[in-house]
Amino acid sequence: MANIIPLISAEQINFRLHEIGQDISAIYSGKSLVLVCILKGSFIFTADLARHINIPISIDFLGTKSYEGSESSGIVQITHDLTSSIKDKNVLIIEDIIDTGLTITHILNLLKLREPESIRICSLLHKPSRTKVPVKIDFRGFTIDDQFVVGYGLDYDEQYRNLPFIGSIRK
Repeated sequence: MANIIPLISAEQINFRLHEIGQDISAIYSGKSLVLVCILKGSFIFTADLARHINIPISIDFLGTKSYEGSESSGIVQITHDLTSSIKDKNVLIIEDIIDTGLTITHILNLLKLREPESIRICSLLHKPSRTKVPVKIDFRGFTIDDQFVVGYGLDYDEQYRNLPFIGSIRK
């Protein structure tokens, strides 16, 4: 069992999601929006964020895999594709964490080919010290240092997703 040191509390997360939800609602006021939840790590974030958005939304899911344990494989695999068309729709990609920028860039390029009206990125966490490909994050929850984190949907070998907070894992 790993030692997990709390970094961001459930209360801090909820407060920040309320702020992000208000910003998203204001920017997309009078429009509908498709939230594209990047599985598996973003499912809790997406569900909680959706409750803070007060405009019409739909939600779809895109499954990706690029990590083995705590290391990025450098290869992005699509494990589950969207079930609806995003052509001519406003799309907000919901990601758990952006570090190197490689995965989100791959996802952006894939979704742009489907001709949405607009596409933006919302990430719960950003780890800028690991950036290899710069990415514009339109809505950001928290910026963190270079450490491996779990909880609130983020995992280590499929464990710890159910923690209500975000913590740094120490082996």
